[in-house]
Amino acid sequence: MKMKKGITLTDCFNQFIAYCKVKNLSEATILYYTESFRSFKTFHKDESLKSINQKLIDDYNLHLQDLPNISEVSVNTRLRGLRAIFNYMSKIDVIPPVKIILIKAEKKVKETFTEKQLEVLLKKPNVKKCIFPEYRNWVIANYLIATGNRASTVINIKISDLDFDNLIIKIKNKKGKREALIPMSQNLSYVLNEYLLYRSHKSEDEFLFVNDDSTPMKVWSLSRAMRKYNIRKGFFNGSLHIYRHTFAKLWIINGGDLFRLQKILGHTSMSTVREYVEMFSPDLQIDFEKFNPLDRLNVNPRTISMKRGGKHDR
Repeated sequence: MKMKKGITLTDCFNQFIAYCKVKNLSEATILYYTESFRSFKTFHKDESLKSINQKLIDDYNLHLQDLPNISEVSVNTRLRGLRAIFNYMSKIDVIPPVKIILIKAEKKVKETFTEKQLEVLLKKPNVKKCIFPEYRNWVIANYLIATGNRASTVINIKISDLDFDNLIIKIKNKKGKREALIPMSQNLSYVLNEYLLYRSHKSEDEFLFVNDDSTPMKVWSLSRAMRKYNIRKGFFNGSLHIYRHTFAKLWIINGGDLFRLQKILGHTSMSTVREYVEMFSPDLQIDFEKFNPLDRLNVNPRTISMKRGGKHDR
């Protein structure tokens, strides 16, 4: 392959980032690609495009696997980012095609809250005595369990996005160019209505969840607030994703269909939703007889007699 002269590997990466911005990809995605490229450059400092070949990619793969304190999932995360970058470079014909093979990683069961833990987390504080952050965090806990929303979605919900008449929540991306509608449960509508009365907001255009000084929350401030809330309730894993995983698990166990779960969680494909089903399969055995069609027919198979002498008995 004839390479263009004078262009470095970093030059091509910067062109890739410009392409990502033209596609209107999120800042988080662009940061992810930047970190993936930076990781590769710590391993391979040569800026020559001619240095990129299959052996180099395979060596980098093995290098990642040999790093201390790095999980299989993290290895694949870095490889996926680099794969997108090099696929672009190959497409614009500056490097030869290379194949980045992900390693086989054992999928761990996602941590979730038990029903008893949820009873503790969702126990309502005394509104007349508690401070605003404590009450707001309780409302957020209810919201997370009722919607399964990501943190980035939660902080961008505005009061005007709540349709209490039709029990619908309007979900927007950061730039507001795409939106989705998800259902609002009746119980959540009660919680949010009371919360709005408590807040005494001045405008429907205000963000739903705000800091103590009424400024909009950021992902980091939301995560910190809920981590402190969980710890005060006796749970030391403060990850917001536990709420999301718990929503998905309970949706599946309660018989919710997977297509609606995919839309509510905002996944572009069914692959992640199927992973939830596989991970939570032991829990699907709970009260299995209540939902299994054969068991619900109340037919006792031990009372069914078989006729003998038919052609299948020969």
